[in-house]
Amino acid sequence: MLRHTLGTTASLVALLSATLVSAQSLTEIEAAAKAEGMLSTIALPHDWCGYGDVIASFKAKYPDIKVNELNPDAGSADELEAVRANKDNKGPQAPDVLDVGLAFGPTAKAESLTQAHKVATWDEIPEGVKDADGHWYGDYYGVMSFLVNKDMVENVPQDWADLMKPEYAGQVALAGDPRASNQAILGVLAAGMSTGAASGEAAGKAGLEFFKALNDAGNFVPVIGKTGTLAQGTTPIVIMWDYNALAARDTLAGNPPVEVVVPSSGVLAGVYVQAISAYAPQPNAAKLWMEYLYSDEGQLGWLKGYCHPARFNAMAAAGKIPQDLLDALPPAASYEAAYFPTLAEVDANKAAVTGGWDTVVGANVQ
Repeated sequence: MLRHTLGTTASLVALLSATLVSAQSLTEIEAAAKAEGMLSTIALPHDWCGYGDVIASFKAKYPDIKVNELNPDAGSADELEAVRANKDNKGPQAPDVLDVGLAFGPTAKAESLTQAHKVATWDEIPEGVKDADGHWYGDYYGVMSFLVNKDMVENVPQDWADLMKPEYAGQVALAGDPRASNQAILGVLAAGMSTGAASGEAAGKAGLEFFKALNDAGNFVPVIGKTGTLAQGTTPIVIMWDYNALAARDTLAGNPPVEVVVPSSGVLAGVYVQAISAYAPQPNAAKLWMEYLYSDEGQLGWLKGYCHPARFNAMAAAGKIPQDLLDALPPAASYEAAYFPTLAEVDANKAAVTGGWDTVVGANVQ
């Protein structure tokens, strides 16, 4: 393979030239970002996907750039609304970058809310989770799971159907508002798939019926489930991404003891994507942030937060992933059974869930 790649002097010159251009481009981006002096992020809670350490590492690497963290608990829909609301505003309340659910990437592009940028490691991002023009690109994924407070739940549920049991009265919550939070919207999809419905609109509608039954049974709690509400006993069972559940387990450190369960059916993988706002006040800082996130260092930062980064397969093949990080993840079988919905299926589910939650389920999650 190496002989074919470097078989001629012309090929070698072209390769070296491309490398130099890439390095020069990154140098220019860094200089311009330092001149801007700030990066405004949004919806990045520190216990989500290891973002606390990722942000700290970025600040340590680029101390001349202040990181302005906006509304850490916002959902994907809130992020897009923040861009819309600040189109003509170059102040600190305008986000430079977005981290949203897969369905929200194309929506943002279609509304001209994003600008294109292809990171240096672009080719190692799987084709199915990136926009061909560079307006949005997959960053990480996980699988839907149950985070369970074992002090309050004697028999830990192992599958979606278990959540209907009378013993879980007033205990089950989603980790977000299903009318705005990608995590919650896909939680409904996973529940629907567990009933045998096909991924997409059908599973979205089946998921709504599932949560209607759960609510009618008195098992559903209309409170956004978080580590704090789980520990307090307000939401003893929270449906959330495995990486958030595992991070919560570490944070709680046995007080209370918790268990993270990947259900035996309806195992859903969810991809999130990055994008740069079309109206970013600091566009170069935004580009530098993206370059950092998709570097080996940034990708391993997400993996430390229990997320599978976009470049996971390529980095694993190149021997770039420490074994201890792999050992910290749930069993590989949990991921082998996971279903990755297509973008069309994600969009169809999102429309079904956001459009039907109030009329079908009728629980005001907040």
